[in-house]
Amino acid sequence: MAWPFHLFLRDSAQPVQRRSFDAATGGRRGSTFMSYGSNATETLAAAAPLRSRARHAYANNGYIQNGVNAIVAESVGAGIEPASAHIEIGLRDPLNQQWLTFAESADVEGRTDLRGLLAQMVLACVVDGESFAVIEEDPDGVQVRLIPAEMVEESKTADLGEGRYVASGIEFDARGRREAYHIQPQRPTDLFPTSRTPIRVPAKDVLHLMRPLGPGQVRGVSWLAPILLTVNELDQLQDALLVGAKIAAMHAGFVTDNNNIGGSGAYPEADSLTDISLEPGVVRILPAGTDIKFNSPAEAKDSIAFAKLTLGQIAAGLGIPQFWLDGDLTGANYSSLRAGLIPARAKLEQYQYHQIIPQVLASLWRRVQTRAYLSGSVDIPDLAPALKAEWLPPRFMQVDPMKDTQALIAQIDAKLTSRTKAVASLGWNIADLDKEIAAENANTPDTLETNDVD
Repeated sequence: MAWPFHLFLRDSAQPVQRRSFDAATGGRRGSTFMSYGSNATETLAAAAPLRSRARHAYANNGYIQNGVNAIVAESVGAGIEPASAHIEIGLRDPLNQQWLTFAESADVEGRTDLRGLLAQMVLACVVDGESFAVIEEDPDGVQVRLIPAEMVEESKTADLGEGRYVASGIEFDARGRREAYHIQPQRPTDLFPTSRTPIRVPAKDVLHLMRPLGPGQVRGVSWLAPILLTVNELDQLQDALLVGAKIAAMHAGFVTDNNNIGGSGAYPEADSLTDISLEPGVVRILPAGTDIKFNSPAEAKDSIAFAKLTLGQIAAGLGIPQFWLDGDLTGANYSSLRAGLIPARAKLEQYQYHQIIPQVLASLWRRVQTRAYLSGSVDIPDLAPALKAEWLPPRFMQVDPMKDTQALIAQIDAKLTSRTKAVASLGWNIADLDKEIAAENANTPDTLETNDVD
């Protein structure tokens, strides 16, 4: 018996039905997508040009500079303070004091303290996509030196054998753990700062702050990457609007000679139609056969609305409220401001606890306390408990500080938080604060002398 192939034939009169994902197709809508490889290879190839363009945008675009500075201010604030988590409460204060002593003189160049260095690292991380610092030790203690991202040799990639390799200046062992960084020596007077032989620096002496896009990423990518093209288009739009406004301001309208008379008509005292001008309070009678059209470009009105929409797109790309870019609070109220700040600050809090603290501050804490233990400057029987600390970023500034303070007091009274955490969240060390309060109370007389008034 012949197989009934006609059962599988589609009726030509029936329309063909298809189901597909537009983003996975190669048709008109899907053809605009470009392929994206692994996080490692794509980011290594794009990091350098993106970094250069992001630096240009930050230096020349006021919106970008304002938005990036807002991210830095909200992420670091007055400083992220540690609180020792040692099991013995009596040893916590000496360990905290050891950290404060280090923080005051952490900058090798002596220009700022650890809080200032951290703000610079976060700024570089946002603009460049990553920031580096080298930990140095001398008889005076532990210090930190910031280095630009390009000083970590991006062109150095090699197979070292036995599973070890170097990727974009970062050396890995057979298990994929970072062993060293190949860093080029740098001086401000170098004309060609990348021409020297890089120096191999152990990974324990290097701080590398970056927010990865995914697993396998070696070097960071600028946070401005999703919006750089949009920023460039916005700059061109603003330039075009400014030029258009200047041209429109040069003339009020155009007089057309419909009959091609070429003379002044009703204005015998005038030499030509070009002598017709506008003056305050004057009513003009145009010559016969002439018409006037005023210059009122409608594109400018639409462009302003489009520029506002573009600023919203840029703010969304950075993950911040739009008023952090342009400072425009038109139509904002207490509720809308709080609603806009909550998701942005949640993202920055995630950045604080997922990158800033584990990649920079926790490493520095362990380094400082290890040196204190080995030098005997802090009398602790065991090093391991001293390496634990709780990090408390400063509280975000609120729209209504009074309500925020009352909420903090209520949390302390309800035993939902401790006074130590509350003080640290304000950027202060509780031991120093208690000493200042005690000193002020000691200098304040308990009773005031008053004169009797008859």
